[in-house]
Amino acid sequence: MSTTELNELIKSRRSIFPPSYREQEISEEIINQILENANFAPTHKLTEPWRFKILRGTALQRLAAFLVEDYIKNTPTEQQNEMKLKKIAENPLRSNCVIAICMQRHPALLPDWEEIAAVSAAVQNMWLTCTAYQIGCYWSSPGSIARIGDFFELAENETCLGFLYMGHTEATLPATKRTPIEEKCVWINE
Repeated sequence: MSTTELNELIKSRRSIFPPSYREQEISEEIINQILENANFAPTHKLTEPWRFKILRGTALQRLAAFLVEDYIKNTPTEQQNEMKLKKIAENPLRSNCVIAICMQRHPALLPDWEEIAAVSAAVQNMWLTCTAYQIGCYWSSPGSIARIGDFFELAENETCLGFLYMGHTEATLPATKRTPIEEKCVWINE
Protein backbone atom coordinates (compact mmCIF):
# COMPACT_ATOMS: atom_id res chain seq x y z
CA MET A 1 0.00 0.00 0.00
CA SER A 2 1.36 3.39 -0.92
CA THR A 3 1.28 6.36 1.42
CA THR A 4 -1.32 7.94 -0.88
CA GLU A 5 -3.54 4.86 -0.54
CA LEU A 6 -3.06 4.86 3.23
CA ASN A 7 -3.96 8.56 3.44
CA GLU A 8 -7.10 7.97 1.36
CA LEU A 9 -8.11 4.95 3.47
CA ILE A 10 -7.85 7.00 6.67
CA LYS A 11 -9.82 9.87 5.14
CA SER A 12 -12.55 7.55 3.82
CA ARG A 13 -13.30 5.91 7.20
CA ARG A 14 -16.90 6.65 8.19
CA SER A 15 -19.58 5.54 10.60
CA ILE A 16 -21.95 3.41 8.55
CA PHE A 17 -25.10 2.45 10.43
CA PRO A 18 -27.02 -0.87 10.38
CA PRO A 19 -29.94 0.37 8.25
CA SER A 20 -27.38 0.61 5.40
CA TYR A 21 -26.15 -2.99 5.80
CA ARG A 22 -26.95 -5.71 3.26
CA GLU A 23 -27.82 -9.27 4.07
CA GLN A 24 -24.42 -10.64 3.15
CA GLU A 25 -22.17 -12.68 5.37
CA ILE A 26 -18.83 -11.32 6.45
CA SER A 27 -16.48 -14.26 6.15
CA GLU A 28 -14.78 -15.64 9.22
CA GLU A 29 -11.47 -15.02 7.45
CA ILE A 30 -12.21 -11.27 7.20
CA ILE A 31 -13.44 -11.09 10.80
CA ASN A 32 -10.23 -12.80 11.93
CA GLN A 33 -8.17 -10.28 9.92
CA ILE A 34 -10.08 -7.40 11.52
CA LEU A 35 -9.33 -8.84 14.97
CA GLU A 36 -5.70 -9.59 14.09
CA ASN A 37 -5.18 -5.97 13.01
CA ALA A 38 -6.75 -4.80 16.27
CA ASN A 39 -4.22 -6.90 18.12
CA PHE A 40 -1.37 -4.78 16.73
CA ALA A 41 -2.51 -1.52 18.30
CA PRO A 42 -0.05 0.34 20.50
CA THR A 43 -0.16 -0.72 24.15
CA HIS A 44 1.79 0.76 27.05
CA LYS A 45 3.67 -1.88 29.07
CA LEU A 46 2.33 -4.46 26.60
CA THR A 47 -0.83 -4.97 28.64
CA GLU A 48 -2.86 -5.55 25.44
CA PRO A 49 -6.08 -4.60 27.27
CA TRP A 50 -8.47 -5.19 24.36
CA ARG A 51 -10.88 -8.08 24.64
CA PHE A 52 -13.53 -8.90 22.07
CA LYS A 53 -16.76 -10.89 22.15
CA ILE A 54 -17.86 -11.78 18.60
CA LEU A 55 -21.59 -12.20 18.11
CA ARG A 56 -23.12 -13.80 15.02
CA GLY A 57 -26.17 -15.90 14.19
CA THR A 58 -28.67 -16.39 17.02
CA ALA A 59 -26.35 -14.57 19.45
CA LEU A 60 -27.44 -11.37 17.67
CA GLN A 61 -31.07 -12.16 18.56
CA ARG A 62 -30.10 -12.73 22.19
CA LEU A 63 -28.21 -9.42 22.23
CA ALA A 64 -31.20 -7.57 20.74
CA ALA A 65 -33.52 -9.12 23.34
CA PHE A 66 -31.15 -8.13 26.17
CA LEU A 67 -30.84 -4.55 24.89
CA VAL A 68 -34.62 -4.15 24.57
CA GLU A 69 -35.26 -5.61 28.03
CA ASP A 70 -32.52 -3.42 29.55
CA TYR A 71 -33.90 -0.27 27.91
CA ILE A 72 -37.44 -0.92 29.13
CA LYS A 73 -36.26 -1.85 32.64
CA ASN A 74 -33.80 1.03 33.09
CA THR A 75 -35.45 3.91 31.25
CA PRO A 76 -38.28 5.69 33.06
CA THR A 77 -41.54 5.10 31.20
CA GLU A 78 -42.04 8.82 30.47
CA GLN A 79 -38.58 8.95 28.85
CA GLN A 80 -38.94 5.87 26.68
CA ASN A 81 -38.99 6.57 22.98
CA GLU A 82 -40.58 4.13 20.53
CA MET A 83 -38.16 5.03 17.72
CA LYS A 84 -35.14 4.49 19.98
CA LEU A 85 -36.55 1.18 21.19
CA LYS A 86 -37.06 0.07 17.57
CA LYS A 87 -33.46 1.03 16.72
CA ILE A 88 -32.12 -0.83 19.76
CA ALA A 89 -34.06 -3.93 18.72
CA GLU A 90 -33.14 -3.83 15.03
CA ASN A 91 -29.46 -2.79 14.96
CA PRO A 92 -28.07 -6.16 16.08
CA LEU A 93 -30.39 -8.00 13.70
CA ARG A 94 -29.40 -5.88 10.70
CA SER A 95 -25.73 -6.53 11.42
CA ASN A 96 -23.91 -9.60 10.19
CA CYS A 97 -21.55 -9.37 13.12
CA VAL A 98 -21.39 -7.36 16.33
CA ILE A 99 -18.15 -7.22 18.24
CA ALA A 100 -18.37 -6.22 21.89
CA ILE A 101 -15.38 -4.00 22.61
CA CYS A 102 -14.11 -4.84 26.07
CA MET A 103 -11.15 -3.79 28.15
CA GLN A 104 -9.19 -5.83 30.67
CA ARG A 105 -7.93 -3.27 33.17
CA HIS A 106 -4.53 -3.57 34.87
CA PRO A 107 -5.02 -1.08 37.72
CA ALA A 108 -1.71 -1.90 39.39
CA LEU A 109 0.22 -1.11 36.20
CA LEU A 110 -1.56 1.71 34.37
CA PRO A 111 -4.29 4.31 34.79
CA ASP A 112 -7.58 3.47 33.05
CA TRP A 113 -7.15 6.24 30.48
CA GLU A 114 -4.05 4.55 29.05
CA GLU A 115 -5.92 1.26 28.70
CA ILE A 116 -8.90 3.03 27.12
CA ALA A 117 -6.52 4.75 24.68
CA ALA A 118 -5.02 1.38 23.71
CA VAL A 119 -8.46 -0.15 23.15
CA SER A 120 -9.47 2.89 21.10
CA ALA A 121 -6.38 2.44 18.92
CA ALA A 122 -7.36 -1.22 18.44
CA VAL A 123 -10.85 -0.12 17.38
CA GLN A 124 -9.37 2.36 14.90
CA ASN A 125 -7.36 -0.51 13.38
CA MET A 126 -10.59 -2.52 13.13
CA TRP A 127 -12.45 0.40 11.57
CA LEU A 128 -9.76 0.98 8.97
CA THR A 129 -9.69 -2.72 8.14
CA CYS A 130 -13.47 -2.70 7.71
CA THR A 131 -13.13 0.33 5.44
CA ALA A 132 -10.53 -1.48 3.32
CA TYR A 133 -12.91 -4.46 2.94
CA GLN A 134 -15.89 -2.17 2.20
CA ILE A 135 -17.62 -3.26 5.38
CA GLY A 136 -19.71 -0.66 7.12
CA CYS A 137 -19.32 -0.35 10.86
CA TYR A 138 -19.81 1.96 13.76
CA TRP A 139 -18.93 2.03 17.45
CA SER A 140 -21.95 2.38 19.68
CA SER A 141 -21.78 2.81 23.44
CA PRO A 142 -25.34 2.62 24.77
CA GLY A 143 -26.12 3.01 28.46
CA SER A 144 -26.75 -0.72 28.68
CA ILE A 145 -23.02 -1.47 28.45
CA ALA A 146 -22.76 -0.56 32.12
CA ARG A 147 -25.03 -3.54 32.84
CA ILE A 148 -23.87 -6.00 30.18
CA GLY A 149 -21.38 -7.83 32.39
CA ASP A 150 -23.70 -10.74 33.12
CA PHE A 151 -24.64 -11.15 29.46
CA PHE A 152 -20.99 -11.60 28.52
CA GLU A 153 -19.74 -13.10 31.78
CA LEU A 154 -17.01 -10.48 31.97
CA ALA A 155 -13.89 -11.33 33.95
CA GLU A 156 -12.74 -9.43 37.01
CA ASN A 157 -11.42 -5.98 35.99
CA GLU A 158 -13.01 -6.39 32.55
CA THR A 159 -15.46 -3.80 31.29
CA CYS A 160 -17.41 -3.31 28.07
CA LEU A 161 -16.81 -0.07 26.14
CA GLY A 162 -19.41 -0.61 23.45
CA PHE A 163 -20.30 -2.53 20.32
CA LEU A 164 -18.84 -2.45 16.83
CA TYR A 165 -21.81 -3.11 14.54
CA MET A 166 -20.65 -4.48 11.16
CA GLY A 167 -22.19 -5.32 7.80
CA HIS A 168 -21.47 -5.19 4.10
CA THR A 169 -22.75 -1.98 2.61
CA GLU A 170 -23.13 -0.15 -0.64
CA ALA A 171 -23.87 3.12 1.13
CA THR A 172 -22.64 6.26 -0.54
CA LEU A 173 -20.10 7.76 1.77
CA PRO A 174 -20.69 11.40 2.63
CA ALA A 175 -17.77 13.79 2.46
CA THR A 176 -16.09 14.26 5.81
CA LYS A 177 -16.01 17.71 7.28
CA ARG A 178 -13.00 18.58 9.36
CA THR A 179 -11.75 21.97 10.41
CA PRO A 180 -8.23 22.60 9.14
CA ILE A 181 -5.52 20.93 11.20
CA GLU A 182 -3.71 24.28 11.38
CA GLU A 183 -6.47 25.48 13.73
CA LYS A 184 -5.64 22.67 16.16
CA CYS A 185 -1.86 22.83 16.28
CA VAL A 186 0.71 24.97 17.99
CA TRP A 187 4.26 24.55 16.73
CA ILE A 188 6.96 25.05 19.34
CA ASN A 189 10.39 25.29 17.80
CA GLU A 190 12.41 26.91 20.57
